[in-house]
Amino acid sequence: MIMKKLYMAAMALAVSSLAAAQDTYESGRLLGSDLNGTARYVGMGGAMDALGADLSTISSNPAGIGLFRHSTASVSVGLVSMQDVQKFDGLSKTKLSFDQIGFVYSARVSRKSFVNFAFNYHKSRNFNQILSAAAGLSQSSSNDLSYHKAERQSENNGGWYWDNTLAEPTIGYVDQKSDLRALTYSQADWLNANVLMKEQRGEKDWPLSSNYADAYAFDRAHRGWINDFDFNISGNSNDRFYWGVTIGLHDVNYRGNSTYAESLIDSQGDAGTVTYNDERKITGTGFDIKAGVIIRPVEASPFRFGLTIATPTWYNLKSQNNTTMYNDSYYGAYNDGNVHETYDFKYYTPWKFGVSLGHTVGRMVALGLGYEYSDYGAAQNRVNNGTDYYGNTASTTDQPMKRNTENALKGVHTVKAGVELKPDPALAVRFGYNFVSAAYDKNGIRDMTIPSYGVMYASTNDYTNWKATHRLTCGIGYKFSNISLDAAYQYSATKGDFHPFQPYANDMGAVEVANKRHQVLLTLGYTF
Repeated sequence: MIMKKLYMAAMALAVSSLAAAQDTYESGRLLGSDLNGTARYVGMGGAMDALGADLSTISSNPAGIGLFRHSTASVSVGLVSMQDVQKFDGLSKTKLSFDQIGFVYSARVSRKSFVNFAFNYHKSRNFNQILSAAAGLSQSSSNDLSYHKAERQSENNGGWYWDNTLAEPTIGYVDQKSDLRALTYSQADWLNANVLMKEQRGEKDWPLSSNYADAYAFDRAHRGWINDFDFNISGNSNDRFYWGVTIGLHDVNYRGNSTYAESLIDSQGDAGTVTYNDERKITGTGFDIKAGVIIRPVEASPFRFGLTIATPTWYNLKSQNNTTMYNDSYYGAYNDGNVHETYDFKYYTPWKFGVSLGHTVGRMVALGLGYEYSDYGAAQNRVNNGTDYYGNTASTTDQPMKRNTENALKGVHTVKAGVELKPDPALAVRFGYNFVSAAYDKNGIRDMTIPSYGVMYASTNDYTNWKATHRLTCGIGYKFSNISLDAAYQYSATKGDFHPFQPYANDMGAVEVANKRHQVLLTLGYTF
């Protein structure tokens, strides 16, 4: 084996640098949100969309801000701890978190009517997570997946064509007659083909070959956040009808560092190892609009119901990766290789709809129930393809990836239930439950054979089909004079099936993983 390093800085090759998109599973990290905000909101399981009068309803039902009769400010900090994980890549399992700060300015316009203005920041997604998986493999491997695609000989067949008469870095072409890079030829394929799967002899590359692996080990440290900045105007008409509109700005900062290693085998047994180190960053901004109403249909009753609608979040994003393959096996032309890429793309999340119920019993009991629906399969990865007449970046839907998204993701149902008990006017005790159904189809795959820019820019093959999320919450609050102090605890658990790469042979090494978290949250509030 020729012992030298192979680098590739420009993967775009015969493709416009403006044409880029992400794939279903990478972009899927941006869908949904954590249960986070004020301690009262979290302690109630988020079931306050019809009860209102809490700053966190600014994003779940903007009309909830219309129930404030006094100006209020609050700030929240918390501690998040991951369960059943080991420290990886310097990421500890327990981290402090600044979760919320905001205020409401309430202006009376008549004896029973108000117009309110509010701003609130909260961390809607805390990406910090350590994910580990390991399992055996049989007659499969990451490099064999690339070889399987090379056997198909063309982009139309879900593969790519390699011309072995050229002694240069291997490029997967659209077909035998084309000099354009296939959209099915990923960065991961480039590493496999050039580092491990080919041998060089003199001036000619010999045909590609592959090796199976008998086991793999995977670790990834996710870091970062989605920060939400919400601006609201809302109102209260005669304590019977409440309305609100929120404009939300979203700041995305995600980073994932992973190590994936395979133990190769051949007819003689152990054939060494290959290791893939990948770092990917996703940064950018987005905005959405949310609107809601709360109606108290019977004047003599405190019972009320709420309706909400939220537009897609329209994201402008940048993705960067730096990926290195270390070849410590008996095969291949090189001992390591590197690919790195930076590109811009757009991502549009689906619409979201909600309905909620709220009721109070005197001044001692508050009951909340909420339901939300969003069709995650309608999310769109979009390809940037130039600028429009006004100089704005124009984009079109990545249609092949859209079909993959429709097959891999599905409609998500969120149910929120909570109760607040007040044994004393100054003391509150809260309990809640929050359920989010599975976003991923159990048979969904990260399909690396579709002709998509999302595939071409992919530097890894792994994916996880996460199942339903269950959240149990409780909390306590105390109010003295104009100051309130609230605390909440949340336990969140999600299981999933990790796949090192898509199914194409007998044993793909799928293994069950889990994301379990404990959160303690404190909120300090002041009414003026």
